[in-house]
Amino acid sequence: MPQLTQLTLTQFKNYTSRQFSFQERIIGITGYNGVGKTNLLDAIHFLCLTKSYFTRTDQSAIKQGEMGFRLEGIFDRYSTLESVTCILRENGKKEIAVDGIPVFKQANHIGNYPLIFIAPDDTLLITGESKERRSYLDQLIAQLNPDYLRNLIIYNKLLQQRNALLKEMAEKRINNSTVLEAIDQQLVPAGTFLQEARHKTIHDLKPQIGLLYANIAKTLDRPTEEVSIQYKSQLDDCPFDHLLAANIKKDILLQRTSQGVHRDDILFTMQEHNFKTVASQGQRKSLLFALKLAALHILETKNDSPPLLLLDDLFEKLDEVRVQNLIQLVCQQTVSQVFISDTSATRLESNLQRLNLPYQICCV
Repeated sequence: MPQLTQLTLTQFKNYTSRQFSFQERIIGITGYNGVGKTNLLDAIHFLCLTKSYFTRTDQSAIKQGEMGFRLEGIFDRYSTLESVTCILRENGKKEIAVDGIPVFKQANHIGNYPLIFIAPDDTLLITGESKERRSYLDQLIAQLNPDYLRNLIIYNKLLQQRNALLKEMAEKRINNSTVLEAIDQQLVPAGTFLQEARHKTIHDLKPQIGLLYANIAKTLDRPTEEVSIQYKSQLDDCPFDHLLAANIKKDILLQRTSQGVHRDDILFTMQEHNFKTVASQGQRKSLLFALKLAALHILETKNDSPPLLLLDDLFEKLDEVRVQNLIQLVCQQTVSQVFISDTSATRLESNLQRLNLPYQICCV
């Protein structure tokens, strides 16, 4: 089973130079707030998925006062050691290499070292805007299917071009229908591909989410709520090319593309009610973990390499019953290497001891 055995951080966030060694499948990361537990996990995310989980720009990850950073991870993949490096140069260029061989297209690196990250603010996946839920799907499917990431990049680029053209047509009162049609001819197949892939993934996730939610939320004194998930797309009822053609006047007036998979959403229900409006904070946390662990399950079953699972501040705003259920799920019923961070070493070790499995505690 692939595992991260060593991590070296240089000029990354609050780290000047630090090396960590990981000998077990279950790793506890402990330390006071602000010492770098989350940054350590984010470094792993950088190595696996070429970007930060938290910040939009690579420059935000550079230690204050420095000009760049370097990360290196040693992965044991079926008794073969592989070195993955991520370097951000002074000129802002980011370089990924595996065993010293540059990865020229960073998109090709996605999926080779699959990973699922769960952080406290991820509840926005449940309560936030639709873009949060699309991002969840996009990151999952991109790790399974290189064609998905390629089509997503194409779609976003064409969408940006189309919106710029619509703005120009509105402001200058000109007719650029020929250029618009040329963009749409490329946008339609890319968008249709994304919609079909998302539908299939939701179909695969649905039974897992219901089962996992029940296992996380179960208690001895009350029945578990029934939750469900549904993918909603404008393309469900009408072909994409028809949607674009029927809304050209509206789009010019709005100066943006009003129809497409960039408007898709995921609907959550509990007992057939809108989950966002009826769920408690604990129920939202349970659904969040169910969504992430369902994604982990799909990556485990459909990928040659089991994903890493990173749990940041696992115990924050989560009751003891859900914590115990969750730890058992992620550590006993998966083969993934698991990293769990917590400010309390005593609490973390107490929960890990109950597993009767080998584990390691790293103090940051």
